[in-house]
Amino acid sequence: MVTGAVFIDLTKAFDTINHSILLSKLICLGVPANSVTYKWFESYLSNRCQVTVCNNAQSDKDTLLTGVPQGSILGRLLLTIYINDLPEHLKHCDVTLFADDTVLYVSSKSIHFLQSAL
Repeated sequence: MVTGAVFIDLTKAFDTINHSILLSKLICLGVPANSVTYKWFESYLSNRCQVTVCNNAQSDKDTLLTGVPQGSILGRLLLTIYINDLPEHLKHCDVTLFADDTVLYVSSKSIHFLQSAL
């Protein structure tokens, strides 16, 4: 038996989260759309802005339409909620998810199956 694995670092994953899809997934997980909890998440994600500063030069403020704040437990949790259905779409691989790190793996006696599955 041989096991193969693919290690994936979802670069910029935190920045590309679609707020509407994430909020829909919260509803699917049991957060009622009219609840205080849902409205808190909606508020947390909306009207966020970004500015870049380099050598005393500052960019214009830009409103962020996607993404979640990074560097907090909540950011990792929201990303995990966003990608948590990935395993449902994989036919021949098992998957381990942790924030923006993903591992696809499969075991088989056949190297050809292993390569095809991964």
